[in-house]
Amino acid sequence: MKKSLLIILVFGVILTSFAQKDIKMENPLLVEWNTPFNVPPFDKVKLEHFVPAFEEGMKQHKAEMEAILSNQDEPTYKNTIEASYYAGELLGKVGTVFGTFNGVNISDEIQLLAQEIYPKLSAHSDEIRLDPRYFARVKSVYENKEKFNLNEEQLFLLENGYKGFIRSGAALPKDKKEILMQINQELSGLTLKFSQNVLAEVNEYKLVIDNRKDLAGLPESSIHAAADAATKLDMDEKWVFTLQKPSLIPFIQYAENRELRKEIYDAYVNQGNNDDENDNKEILAKIVNLRVKKAKLLGYENHASLRTENRMAQNPERVFDLLNQLWDGILPKVKEERAALQAMIDKEGGNFKLEPHDWFYYTEKLRKEKYDLDESELRPYFELENVRQGIFTVAEKLYGITFTQIDGIPVAHPEATVYEVKEADGSHLGLFFMDMHPRASKRGGAWCGGYQDHYFTKEGKEVMPLVTNTCNFTRPSGDKPALLSADEVSTMFHEFGHGLDGLFSESSYEAGNIAWDFVELPSQIMEHWAFEPEVLKMYAKHYKTGEIIPDELIKKLEASANFNQGFGLTEILAASLLDMKFHMMTEEDPNLNVMDFEKKYMNEIGLIPEIYSRYRPTYFRHIMGGYDAGYYSYTWAGVLDNDAFEAFKEAGIFDQKTAQSFRENVLAKNGIKDAMEMYVAFRGREPRIDAMLKSLGIKK
Repeated sequence: MKKSLLIILVFGVILTSFAQKDIKMENPLLVEWNTPFNVPPFDKVKLEHFVPAFEEGMKQHKAEMEAILSNQDEPTYKNTIEASYYAGELLGKVGTVFGTFNGVNISDEIQLLAQEIYPKLSAHSDEIRLDPRYFARVKSVYENKEKFNLNEEQLFLLENGYKGFIRSGAALPKDKKEILMQINQELSGLTLKFSQNVLAEVNEYKLVIDNRKDLAGLPESSIHAAADAATKLDMDEKWVFTLQKPSLIPFIQYAENRELRKEIYDAYVNQGNNDDENDNKEILAKIVNLRVKKAKLLGYENHASLRTENRMAQNPERVFDLLNQLWDGILPKVKEERAALQAMIDKEGGNFKLEPHDWFYYTEKLRKEKYDLDESELRPYFELENVRQGIFTVAEKLYGITFTQIDGIPVAHPEATVYEVKEADGSHLGLFFMDMHPRASKRGGAWCGGYQDHYFTKEGKEVMPLVTNTCNFTRPSGDKPALLSADEVSTMFHEFGHGLDGLFSESSYEAGNIAWDFVELPSQIMEHWAFEPEVLKMYAKHYKTGEIIPDELIKKLEASANFNQGFGLTEILAASLLDMKFHMMTEEDPNLNVMDFEKKYMNEIGLIPEIYSRYRPTYFRHIMGGYDAGYYSYTWAGVLDNDAFEAFKEAGIFDQKTAQSFRENVLAKNGIKDAMEMYVAFRGREPRIDAMLKSLGIKK
């Protein structure tokens, strides 16, 4: 018997044993959280607590919903819509803790539990949402909404909620609902498995170097980090590089050994595409086909039409209009960049043609030649704690809020830090959690989440948000603190923008409907402050001397701002177009080969062979977690954030009147008001693409 199968069988017995225990057992998830600020009791939760807590949560949710659905009174907003928002509180709390652990404390056991529980949660959700009594009550409230004297938020939630019921299949006949439920459960399991496979690929790959000559060109910080990684694996006198971005990126930027650059980069771009137990090709093919089937069942031509209907884009055609306009504009720019890199190779006497694994290396050499700027020169000024203080200072200057680190708060992992956020008048606004460095037990990438949203209880008590930023930034190494790359600095500002969005929310319920292609505006606009000279002088200080970043270095940074921008946008647009193309399929394809699909389409649109899509099919985790037919959102929001930042540039980047308008009209209302209406309320008009085209050098 295979070891993995044995683990599953044994674990299944353990889960059953847990489930059969008395529900009144001491379980921190099933009692009131007597913690500061109602933070989840992370320090007390153990794996065995989840199954009984989920089962009790689902049981309570069913009972609460049954009381709503069996109510003989005429459906009203209060006894149906509002009541449903308050139902399932326990289940939501348990899901939050489990989801957090499954992102930052990943283990074989929790992944097995996730495979067990997520399909059950999907079935539970469908059982409630597809109950014909539920839709009948919501439909009645919707059709009689004029009777209930609803405020703007309630009306927005009702209208979008009703349309959401239609999109989720509530109006389908019983036999088709059963098919839909089967599809949803299967998708739940497959998307989870896809992400688990990517994590396994990242954790399993190691480039082990035992000859110091092969480290030539690498910055000392990267060498120290690789030595630390080797030591942790009991590999003394060796250096270990991984697919984690803080390890991978410096290697492909600076390592002189071309073959080793190729080895690690090929491993990165072939995650999930190695015909082994972590292979994702068949999994993705099944997911795409199931999404086609689901869209057809719901009456849509394709999955992209289903997903874009309730976004700002409204339909796939408008998405392609934007992406193709930018694609046509950026291709000449990226071809110029390619020619410049090839010219450098030829100049050095390199007898080879530029390949994807060469791009990063020669880009850094060309940056140094053109602008006398080596990215490693910047890192000493981007010490993590200084950058962190920088984002807090920017927020204080814009919005008057303060961040104070506090202890004694339960955290999901010991590396996390907690900050109390207060308004200018000293009143409590929320808590902000930060978990900054990669671990084998942590999902890759960077994201913003929440342990608790802003809302009001049934009794009218205001509940304040608990927001978290999770990243995978360069760790301290040797005697050096964590020194970030310029890209990591930008990412910290980006995720912090999401964090402000959560902290400033004024939602009345734990419910909302954020247009997915609007969701990146709050984050991407914050990136604009990161490298403004005035802001750099606030936080960019040399970690040894405390010297503020010199004007000469700032000028070099400004001069090179658009350098290699063609490559960056081409990568993103290729991924966005690929995502949309997969989800434009109108018929299931039992012979779908996702890698052949990618190759054919990239050739069709003219992607140059020296560049891969930002995410290739088998490790495109975004389209497993909500960005399916939605990765374009970063680009769509790029139009918004460039246009919105123009308002700050016109008034002054720290103009508090402009900031207050952005807070009140966008951040506070995000999810409870129409996206375009929010934007127009802030900007005074609809967004224009001009500022984005200018920032890309496509238009003067």
